Amino acid sequence: MKFGRRRVLVTGGAGFLGSHLIDRLLARGDEVLCVDNLFTGDKSNLDHLAGNPLFEFMRHDVCFPLFVEVDAIFNLACPASPIHYQHDPVQTTKTSVHGAINMLGLAKRLKVPIFQASTSEVYGDPTMHPQQESYWGNVNPIGIRSCYDEGKRCAETLFFDYHRQHQLDIKVARIFNTYGPRMHASDGRVVSNFIVQALHGEEITIYGDGSQTRSFCYVDDLISAFVAFMDAGPEVHGPINIGNPAEFTILELAEKILSKVGGSSKLVRQPLPQDDPLQRQPDIGRAKAQLGWEPAVDLDEGLDRTIAYFRKKLDI
Repeated sequence: MKFGRRRVLVTGGAGFLGSHLIDRLLARGDEVLCVDNLFTGDKSNLDHLAGNPLFEFMRHDVCFPLFVEVDAIFNLACPASPIHYQHDPVQTTKTSVHGAINMLGLAKRLKVPIFQASTSEVYGDPTMHPQQESYWGNVNPIGIRSCYDEGKRCAETLFFDYHRQHQLDIKVARIFNTYGPRMHASDGRVVSNFIVQALHGEEITIYGDGSQTRSFCYVDDLISAFVAFMDAGPEVHGPINIGNPAEFTILELAEKILSKVGGSSKLVRQPLPQDDPLQRQPDIGRAKAQLGWEPAVDLDEGLDRTIAYFRKKLDI
């Protein structure tokens, strides 16, 4: 379903991904209602939209019902970095589960398509590599990360049950590591951590021996996939992996960022956190086939843009 001048709800819209999505929707002519409780979102991500007649901000927690009139819903509301989601794990689970119930109820009432920002964390510490959507995962249900992992898994269950029981048009995207401008400087994610530490000349913290792998998708590519997914017909509901399949070790990432930033930062090692996945790489065959999408920005180009953002943001 393609929508032009329509009113689109983006929950979690003041966050890293949400603010970029809003920019893309406004650029193509949509009206956007941004809903965020600002627990981890930052209104400064939206400052450039002040006075835009197509944009509206509402402070609201998706754990409580929302009564608005919209034509499509992107549900991005949830803390997404370990530091943030482990700060209040009960609230994290509530946001994933109660938030999904409330947004699905709204979509059902309005009969509109709804997009769920799920995560590669539903795969846990995977025994399949690369990860395909058919893989059920290897998740610790009682660990320190389970508030996020299991919260998102339950949200997926709710989305597919609403789809089967109420014929709701759902879109479930499993997001792999994403980076770019507007990342929170202290959210504990590896790309922002390494860049900020290097810019400040601090020690670069590597957890474990650095051999664990991640696949890094630049934010502009991710948002292109979001829009393509929502534009796809109701027969395309996912789950679909969205990420960059180029795989790097954490040590390779640290060395690459150090070479770009310069300075005298040293690498130091800390114990690997509990349940931290050792491998993470998406199989994006389904995204290519069903959305006609694949990432266009390689890691070097994306890091250059992200480092430039943090230099300006931190005034370094």
